[in-house]
Amino acid sequence: MSDQGAQRRPGGRSARVRRAVLDAALDVLHEQGMEGLAVAEVASRAGVHETSIYRRWGTRENLMIEALLDEAEEWGQVPDTGSLRDDLIAYAGRLLAYLSSSVGSTFDRALAASGDDPAAAEARNRYWEARFARSGEIVRRAIARGELPDATDVRLVIEMLVAPLHFKVLLTREPLDPDLPEHIVDSLLHGLVGRGNSGTATG
Repeated sequence: MSDQGAQRRPGGRSARVRRAVLDAALDVLHEQGMEGLAVAEVASRAGVHETSIYRRWGTRENLMIEALLDEAEEWGQVPDTGSLRDDLIAYAGRLLAYLSSSVGSTFDRALAASGDDPAAAEARNRYWEARFARSGEIVRRAIARGELPDATDVRLVIEMLVAPLHFKVLLTREPLDPDLPEHIVDSLLHGLVGRGNSGTATG
């Protein structure tokens, strides 16, 4: 079990078993990657039967998604600098760092490739709803400060912020430029025409 997992507060037996399995899955993912994640290995490390894992998660992919969902809680903390631009850049920068890691890119691709069975759909929806609820605080605070109009579509702002990063990981498989968060945010806040007029637009 990882040190991070050992520090979490124990609950009942079911919660302890879940924690042990998720920690074991994360350890295997970090060591061997997505292709090396075998339910038998996870079960052995967690001290449970394989059948218990399949009964609770259904598939290897569902287990992987929930384990990485759990880990995503760590990087997904929302910055609060007092500035909309700085908050958006900081948040996108954390996402970029996560997606640039082997675990982060694995998670993104696994989430995109997950099926439509009820367990996978529930895990996927839970992930995105949690992401939007948390990151949306950046936009809601900016509205309260008067940096954005009251009618601003909170979810659309976040979708426009993170979509280019996920696009590169999932579709073009390009490396993520560390300057990309700042470019995305400035285009989002000022628009391409405004950037072009200031001489900063790129072809």
